[in-house]
Amino acid sequence: MILSVALLAATPAAAATNGTLGATSTGTVQITLSVPSRVQISGLTDISFANADPSQQASSSQSNCVWSNTATKGYTITATGSGTGGAFTLASGALTPVSYAVLWNQSAGQTSGTALVAATASSGFVSTATAPTCATSPSATSSLTVTIAPSQLQAMPSLTAYTGTLTLLVNPQ
Repeated sequence: MILSVALLAATPAAAATNGTLGATSTGTVQITLSVPSRVQISGLTDISFANADPSQQASSSQSNCVWSNTATKGYTITATGSGTGGAFTLASGALTPVSYAVLWNQSAGQTSGTALVAATASSGFVSTATAPTCATSPSATSSLTVTIAPSQLQAMPSLTAYTGTLTLLVNPQ
């Protein structure tokens, strides 16, 4: 008797119940659901600096959407450039690469923000998105700004195109 009581206590109670034979019969089942942490970044557009004045900092800002389904709606950003070791650089053949800075702001419509370190996760940000891709209000939740210092622009030969890729990895937090 003691052994069977110990086994009953260790076995989880079955939640489902089956009905009995009769004019009607009722049964019940327990339903359990969970979803993993998920994030999505959307609304990004390519950046082009045409005819940048080498005496002024070149800057381009854009609003985008980051959605997170965590309880805090938190996320981190890891920005990686196409330069050596993930550096934020633009290249043109054998010419010296041109470096740029990446700023992130957890609010849309901003031209300043937290400076991101190449290939390093940022501190935490919080999204205001209520649906992936900001399909419902708000239409944007965050801002990306890329800047190139005058010293970098002045080192570039004229009429030479430099290119690079910036990858933004978003992780739920």
